[in-house]
Amino acid sequence: MTILLLQTGKQWLKHNKHPSVQALCRLLKKLRIAEIPTPKFLCQLIYFLHQSLSGAMAFLLRCFYWTPLFKSQLIRYGKGLYLYGGLPHLSGPLHISLGHDCRISAQTTFSGRSSQINGQGKNPTLFIGNNCDIGWMTTIAVGKKIIIGNNVRIAGRAFLAGYPGHPVNAALRAQGAPDTEDQVKDIVLEDDVWLATGVSVMAGVRIGKGSIIAAGSVVTRDIPPGVLAGGVPAVVVKTL
Repeated sequence: MTILLLQTGKQWLKHNKHPSVQALCRLLKKLRIAEIPTPKFLCQLIYFLHQSLSGAMAFLLRCFYWTPLFKSQLIRYGKGLYLYGGLPHLSGPLHISLGHDCRISAQTTFSGRSSQINGQGKNPTLFIGNNCDIGWMTTIAVGKKIIIGNNVRIAGRAFLAGYPGHPVNAALRAQGAPDTEDQVKDIVLEDDVWLATGVSVMAGVRIGKGSIIAAGSVVTRDIPPGVLAGGVPAVVVKTL
């Protein structure tokens, strides 16, 4: 009710042609963009204090809250884990094994296909090697197994799709049925692979050692070692 009254009042102010109402409308617009003149030096000092306090708070939360909580959900982890921005999102049953010196964005989603669906009684497993980066808004959806080798770089908004979540058959989708076993496959990123921004890797794909996948590509088949690949679907562009 309050929102409706506010919207009605705004429309009345905008469309009423009476001089006093128009003057009131102009005054309100000026108040909306009002600002207090502040010396630049003072603003710089306040900004420095703000950044320092924010950084200190983020450091304390990372060390004593976010990192311990995340580690509690891993089956194995190495030294030097660096989480930035908070706590990654974990969805579904998933065993995660993490190597040394990994850096993971809080906007990352780790998803595991339900073990009740795959009927094997085993949780999907994600193996991440040493010295790996997983960037902002990346989703890693593990159907059965995903292996990420050492020194792998995964940029923002990447998607590793080990399972689709829905069946191909439209009638089954409408019934809310899960994906079928033939849709669920492993994904392997060998050592030194780099996935640029927005890359999607489909189920059943292996990307060879040292290969780079260009931004926005969709990888639907295996990529050999030591190449640059790109496109939809991704193809080899050149040998590195």
